[in-house]
Amino acid sequence: MSQLSEILSAFPPISLKEMDGVALMNRTDTKFMLSLTELEEILSLLSDKYRVLEINGLRKNSYETLYYDTTDFLFYRRHHSGKKNRYKIRKRKYVESNLTFLEVKFKTNKDRTEKDRVKLPLVSEDLLENEKAFIEDETHLGLEFEPKLWNNFQRITLVNNEMPERLTIDLGLGFSANGKEIKLNNFVIAEVKQERRNRYSPFMIELKKRMIREDSISKYCLGVAMLFPEMKSNSFKSKIFKLRKIENGMVA
Repeated sequence: MSQLSEILSAFPPISLKEMDGVALMNRTDTKFMLSLTELEEILSLLSDKYRVLEINGLRKNSYETLYYDTTDFLFYRRHHSGKKNRYKIRKRKYVESNLTFLEVKFKTNKDRTEKDRVKLPLVSEDLLENEKAFIEDETHLGLEFEPKLWNNFQRITLVNNEMPERLTIDLGLGFSANGKEIKLNNFVIAEVKQERRNRYSPFMIELKKRMIREDSISKYCLGVAMLFPEMKSNSFKSKIFKLRKIENGMVA
């Protein structure tokens, strides 16, 4: 990824503290699937439009995520069935900043994402009583949850110079569960986070030029569909097919 590092070096930096002004905890999310080569082509054109998050001199930051679900994968099944008003529960470690959070994300039926989180000293697989209480306060579901899937990746975070927009770019994705692992080296997920959907995003304009269209995609659901063959995955087969074409260097 040396070419990507060189491209990122042309972007002005933004610090984690400066990022507070664009936290966008209540927002719209627009996701895209693309290849590493396409990403490099697009970013090489945008260094005057965005700043890049830099932590301890690094512009690609590592994330480790543990997803939780019910024993029978309720969250996964609701997403697979296209249900709205759905939750995602995870513990995430932001490696370079040495921060860990328990996070509850809620996707509303109005296509908005709300996220609440609480800081943790470390990622333990089992949920502690105070963590269970936080989840119940956020969800009011009265359910028990267990760890299901590990996900790790590197993230590039860009902040628009002129509008309230944050762009996260996840690459080098890996999934592991039940002793099985998957590693993706060419596949990239980009997510445009905005207060309100704005198609004048410079990044989205470049995607449109290349006919890269919006995709509703969940890293958790992709991981479950690929690592748990017993789970129903018909709704995700087209996305997994596209993922594999991108990973193998074919036109998506």
